[in-house]
Amino acid sequence: MTEQRVQTSEALRVGVLLALAGGYLDAYTYLCRGGVFANAETGNMVLLGVKLAAGNWAGAAKYLPPIFAFFLGVLVAEVIRRRGKAAVSSKLHWRQWVLALEIVVLAAAAFLPMGGGWDMAVNWAVSFVCALQVESFRRVHGKAYVTTMCTGNLRSGTELLYQFFQTRDRDILHSALRYYHVILSFIVGAAASGVLAGVLGQWSVLVACALLAVVLVVLSRAEVTTRF
Repeated sequence: MTEQRVQTSEALRVGVLLALAGGYLDAYTYLCRGGVFANAETGNMVLLGVKLAAGNWAGAAKYLPPIFAFFLGVLVAEVIRRRGKAAVSSKLHWRQWVLALEIVVLAAAAFLPMGGGWDMAVNWAVSFVCALQVESFRRVHGKAYVTTMCTGNLRSGTELLYQFFQTRDRDILHSALRYYHVILSFIVGAAASGVLAGVLGQWSVLVACALLAVVLVVLSRAEVTTRF
């Protein structure tokens, strides 16, 4: 069994927790907020193009706010990152500030009732939060990954699995399995949301806040030793 020291933000446990939150939020917006997947903007961009091609300007306009919310989230994450790195005396790491902002935004969303324009506002908020997360947490053990969607993770994990069968290099296998850990965590998060949404309704988003709060605490360590 090998050991590898990594920065805490790149530890598998952080990736797993963030993927749990990512899957949870995607299912939450679908089940509780109008049948929308708010984590990624590809679908919104496709529908924007379709509406524009049909000359439906009003229909196209409704897809712009979530795309802009994601755009804004990336910008805000970069601002926090640059200011955090410049403030060397800060007790909190810049990623902890990002997580704190995510928690505040999602907690505020929990107070918005389900239905109508409120659902749209919550979906924009989730798009903003997911952009913060995507921009701030990009790697697990040095490998690029995403915690709010799974297509890229599935591609990377399968590519590495093929490389393992060709080389029998166990380090490559471990890297592949980390991707599948993240994918499984995303699915588990979505399943948990499916169970809790029927019980807690709009308040079920607070479970995602709790997951992010755990990550906030975990990041208090500078690095961890991972045995895998």
